[in-house]
Amino acid sequence: MIEDMRKIIRILEKEKKTVSTMESCTGGGVANLITNVSGASDVFHFAAVTYSNEYKIKMGVSSEVIDKYTVYSSETADEMSKAISNFSDSDYGIGITGMLNVIDPANPVEGKNKIYISIYNRNDSKFYRKQVEVHSKVRYKNKNIVLKAIIELLSSILKED
Repeated sequence: MIEDMRKIIRILEKEKKTVSTMESCTGGGVANLITNVSGASDVFHFAAVTYSNEYKIKMGVSSEVIDKYTVYSSETADEMSKAISNFSDSDYGIGITGMLNVIDPANPVEGKNKIYISIYNRNDSKFYRKQVEVHSKVRYKNKNIVLKAIIELLSSILKED
């Protein structure tokens, strides 16, 4: 994964683009991957780990969206990616929310193990989305599946732009 992230960082550097993250279930894993690459400080503006609804809302996520669609939804992931892009003045915002094989009594939903990824491109106001299902009983394995999916999505976006 680190080699793929290195390629992403180089593309962002070349294009003079920046990225920030608002992560929930990945707990800062994307930010960690980015900052493991030398030169990341040229493209990485900010990271927020917002586990609670309260802090998602404080960072700019609409409480109405959470109430209508739940915190575990593509709509909330979109809110997260756009809010972090705007908050940090970044070209790309990455938002991740979902359940990693747990039940959250504060946010009841029908299905578990679904992760919602949204990458917002502020320059053209476009959202790129991906949904991932995870089934391992081992949390870090589920996180790695999600991190790989984020890398794949971000790589494909940068090739398009």
